[in-house]
Amino acid sequence: MSWSNWSGSVNAAGVVHLPRTEDELGALVRGATTVRPTGAGHSFMPLCADDDVIVSLAELDGRLTIASDRRTARVPAGWSIKRVTHELWEHGLALANQGDVNPQSLAGAMATGTHGTGLELGNLATFARGFRLVGPDGQATWCDASTEADLFEAQRLSLGMFGIATEIECDVVPAYHLRERIEKRPWAEIRERYFELARELRHVEFWFFPHADTVILKTLEPCDPCDPPPTTTDMEEASFRRLLNIGAMVPPLVPTLQRLMMRSEMHGRRKGPAHTIFPSDRTIPFEEMEYEMPQSVGLETLDELVTWIRKKRLPVSFPFEFRLVAADDIWMSPMNAGPVAAISMHQYAKMPWRDLFLEAEAIFRAHGGRPHWAKRHTLTRDDVNALYPMAERYRAVRREADPAGKFLNPHLEGLFS
Repeated sequence: MSWSNWSGSVNAAGVVHLPRTEDELGALVRGATTVRPTGAGHSFMPLCADDDVIVSLAELDGRLTIASDRRTARVPAGWSIKRVTHELWEHGLALANQGDVNPQSLAGAMATGTHGTGLELGNLATFARGFRLVGPDGQATWCDASTEADLFEAQRLSLGMFGIATEIECDVVPAYHLRERIEKRPWAEIRERYFELARELRHVEFWFFPHADTVILKTLEPCDPCDPPPTTTDMEEASFRRLLNIGAMVPPLVPTLQRLMMRSEMHGRRKGPAHTIFPSDRTIPFEEMEYEMPQSVGLETLDELVTWIRKKRLPVSFPFEFRLVAADDIWMSPMNAGPVAAISMHQYAKMPWRDLFLEAEAIFRAHGGRPHWAKRHTLTRDDVNALYPMAERYRAVRREADPAGKFLNPHLEGLFS
């Protein structure tokens, strides 16, 4: 079968294979000219696209193994975050943080620096402690901080270029429960108090429709043990979908529709096991650009983006999402220069987005932003060199791990060959 990403905007002619054993995977890789791994297809860039072999590990044999100290676990890399967190919960364990959806494979989420929100919480790649990798010769090797250390450092955020990960050793924490609150707040208030709230609460994020003056604030806080929530989402999508479709047919109505929508009541309350509260159902297709901004200019950058959209009355139909992520030391992580404010810009998949994102990207870049690797961006090789001091060392490790470039595709070759 051929492959396309979640939004349908990236397609590839390569055949998707679902090996059931590591030996079968090794044979596929050994016999391929080029091969790319794929998870749930949540990348908006052509990271997984290939015209030869595309490999999904969704059906690969594997099991969860808990370390004796219960501080780490070895997890099949192709398992979805939903499956990983469910299995960990059965053992009284959890991930320290998650994003707001959970179909992605654990390997794919780590390989792209996917994250949740939290002033002191890093992206998912910071949880990794070791990897089992099938290399271009089809053979499996292990890397961690003391074994093949350079390979491990590069693999922490790998974009799938150093081999096919079949097992990941990652940090885990004791299972915990969360209470979710959703409410509307004036944008002026949130701009003034956001970092104060972020210091007080474990998780604070907000959505901001650019043509409205209020934001949707979402907070998560640990709570006492309780049953799973009755719903699997933080907000229903039916009415939003109807407004999106009206806006797609008559784009000049988008500003008015947003203001009308934000007049409605919004009070959400859920609580339950952490892995049931972090994710929500997201079924409306969209395109996304996300830039990780220095935290000191995050709110300023968002304000400039909103001012630009309002001045031109641009039909941006989705809200911005604003989150915080801690700094890390991963070579190609957008967070390795310091803590960031992650600003996600979305557009309904039925509406034009390319020119819109191009203009927005100029604002992001002018404020020192770095893009999320899996979200829309136009970085060149020179941009990568300017933004990432470890870029050439990263490329050197890639050349050593995969001299013939078996795990490259045209998009990655332009940046990292």
